[in-house]
Amino acid sequence: MLNFLKRKFKRVKKTQKPSRPDHEARENKQKIEIITKKETKTNSLPTEKIDQKIDQKSHRKPARKPQNKKIKNHPSQREERKNPQPKKHTPKKHTPKVPDLITPPEKEGALRFCDLNVDDKILGACQSLGFEYCTPIQQKALPHTLKKLDLTGKAQTGTGKTAAFLISSINHMLTNPLEKRLPGACRTLILAPTRELAMQIHKDAVALTKFTSLNSIVVMGGMNYEKQKAQLAHPVDILVGTPGRLIDFMRGGVIKLHKTETLIIDEADRMLDMGFIPDVRKIVYKLPPAGERQTLFFSATFNQKILNLVSSWLSNPVTIEIESDNVVSDLIEQTFYSVTSDKKLKLLEWFLKNEDVSRMLIFVNRKDTAQMLTSKIKKLNYPCDLLSGDVQQKKRISILEKFRSGQLKIIVATDVAARGIHVDDVSHVVNYDLPYEPADYVHRIGRTGRAGNKGKSISLLCEYGAFMVPELEKVLGYSISSIQPEDFMLK
Repeated sequence: MLNFLKRKFKRVKKTQKPSRPDHEARENKQKIEIITKKETKTNSLPTEKIDQKIDQKSHRKPARKPQNKKIKNHPSQREERKNPQPKKHTPKKHTPKVPDLITPPEKEGALRFCDLNVDDKILGACQSLGFEYCTPIQQKALPHTLKKLDLTGKAQTGTGKTAAFLISSINHMLTNPLEKRLPGACRTLILAPTRELAMQIHKDAVALTKFTSLNSIVVMGGMNYEKQKAQLAHPVDILVGTPGRLIDFMRGGVIKLHKTETLIIDEADRMLDMGFIPDVRKIVYKLPPAGERQTLFFSATFNQKILNLVSSWLSNPVTIEIESDNVVSDLIEQTFYSVTSDKKLKLLEWFLKNEDVSRMLIFVNRKDTAQMLTSKIKKLNYPCDLLSGDVQQKKRISILEKFRSGQLKIIVATDVAARGIHVDDVSHVVNYDLPYEPADYVHRIGRTGRAGNKGKSISLLCEYGAFMVPELEKVLGYSISSIQPEDFMLK
C-alpha cells in the first residue's frame, strides 16, 4: 500500500508544470495590494490624505468669509423680478448750437423778446418756435419775473402764460448755475392740476431749454412709478408734476425741495375745484419759506379762496391782470342751438358732414354719454376716440399725439381734459352737453381760437341745458340768443 502511494505521488508531480518565480511574485503583490486597499477603506485614510491633514493642522489658513448664496425661488428674488430696481444713470443731454439770432422789426406797443434781458440760448429757442413779440401777459409779467419778484397773473386761456413763467425761471438758472447738488433736488417746481397740462408744460420746457444743458422731468399718476423714480436719481432743473405723484415721491424721500428756488402754480382755480389744495399745502410747506423763494401764481379766474392762498404763499406779489371786454376771446365764434335730446346726434352728424373740420373736440358731462357718443360717431365712419378719467394714461397720451398730428380728427371728452388739451389748430369745440359750472364753459371753448387762429364753438341747448343758461350769462356778461336748427339739419 505504501509503495502504491509513493508511485502515484511521483506521477502527479511529473504532470504538474513548475511555477515560475516571477509569476508567483506578481500574484503575491496583487493580493497584497487588494488587502491593503480594503484595510484603508475600512480602518484608516490613505497615507497622502493623512499627511495633508497633519499639514492643515500645523499650518491653518484663515477662515473664509461665508458667501451669501442666493436660494433659488427665495421670496426676495420673486419680489425683485416683480419690481426690478432701475439702474441709476445720469442722462447726458445733447445741446445743439444756438442759431444766428434775427432781430424782428419794431412794432408800436409790442415788446420783442430780444428787448428783454434774457440769455441768447432762450432767444434762440424762442426764434425756433416762431416767437418774436410778447403776448400781453408776457409783456406785463416778464419785466417783473426776471427780477425774481413774486407774481400773480390772470389772463385768458391760451394767452402765453406758460412761456411767461418758463422764460424767467430758465433765465435765472442759466445766469446762476449750481454745481454741487443732491440727487432729486429741483431748482424749479411747477404744479399742474391735470396730467395733460403737466405734459404740455413739460413739452414747452423742453422746447425752451433746447439750446441749454438744463433738464426737465414730468411726474404724474398713471405712469410707471419706478421709471419716474429712476429719472429723479440725479439733480433736476425743472420738475413738472401733479400734486398726488409729487406727494408720493416726497414720502419716499426721492425728491428734495428744501433748496427749490422757484415755485410755479398753474391753473390754481382748477386745483381748488379738484380738491388738490390740501396736497399743494403739504408740498409748499416743504419748500423754503415765502420771501426766500420766488412764487409765480397763474390762473384764468380768481375768487376769495384763491386770494387767501395768494396772501399766505406769496411775498409782496406783483398783480398782473389782462383786461378784456369779453371773458371769451374775440377769435371764437359762439353759436347756441335749441334742440331736444333725441335730436342732438342728428344735428352733430350734420355739422360733421357740412362744416370744414380740421380738429373737433366734443364735450359731455357724463362718462357713459361719452362712451355712447364715441361708439355712434365711429359707426358713422368718422375717426373718433374717447378721452375721460377711465382711459389709461398711456392710451390717453397716444390719443392726444394722434390728435396733434392730425391722424385723429374727433375727440369726445369729459371735463377732465378741458384744461389739458393744448393744440393750436382745433377748429371746432362742441358742447354736446352744457357744463354744470359756467367757468367750465369758458375753459372748454378756450381749446379753440388759440395762437391767433379763429375757432368755432357750438353749444346744443336741450331741455336740461336750458336751466344753466342764466348762470352762464352772468359769467359771460351778456345775454345768450339761441337759434332753431333747420329741418334739413335734423334729417
